[in-house]
Amino acid sequence: MNETPEFSESGNPIYRHKPREKPFEPVTGKPEHIERIADHIGKHLGDVSWVFHEIVSDLVHIDVHIVPPRPDRDFHTLITSGMSERAMKTPEGMEEYSYSELLICLPADWRLSQEDFKDENNYWPVRLLKVLARMPHEYDTWLSYAHTVPNGDPPEPYAPGTRFCCALLAPPVLAPQEFREFKVNPETTIHFWAVLPLYAEETELKLKKGADELVERFDKHGISELVDLNRKNVAKKRFGLF
Repeated sequence: MNETPEFSESGNPIYRHKPREKPFEPVTGKPEHIERIADHIGKHLGDVSWVFHEIVSDLVHIDVHIVPPRPDRDFHTLITSGMSERAMKTPEGMEEYSYSELLICLPADWRLSQEDFKDENNYWPVRLLKVLARMPHEYDTWLSYAHTVPNGDPPEPYAPGTRFCCALLAPPVLAPQEFREFKVNPETTIHFWAVLPLYAEETELKLKKGADELVERFDKHGISELVDLNRKNVAKKRFGLF
């Protein structure tokens, strides 16, 4: 990661990651840690129907737990475990946010079988979770509220069937308040952040006017971590951007 960040028009730092220098570090995961996260998921979101297990892991072992739709939550919820196996490198004073996991929600008719995952149009949300969950440990950085991560520089769509090309981290609005933080012990709290896929114009809006402006527009239009491939682009108005 570059040591001296650029700054956006809104005054937020922009970090550009250099090619990874760390060697591959195989890990197997910590069963007790995974089980505790699974119990937290089950307590607040519902029973996990299956886990997309990572076969070969580098730095941290990232699994994706899938909670199926139910009457009061008519969508799939996908949650990582493993990102919090190691502390992230947070800025001074932000140590309480050293441990995180991520989640995203998908429509009830989203195709989620192993066979379906051969099609990137089905798999990209899972790939996005896994890439983001490993990134802080690859580049000695951190992810937390209002951080945005583009899919490349310049950003490209995650899959042929979507124009989403960036991701914003925010509190999960479709999960109970009690789910957002999991106090593992007196020294360690895991924060669960929702991943909201963004259009390129929304990322530009965030860079120009800040995260609060983008989040306010999301709230106005009822946009959450539930992926809608055809949702409104909140950075576009009738006669142009923003």
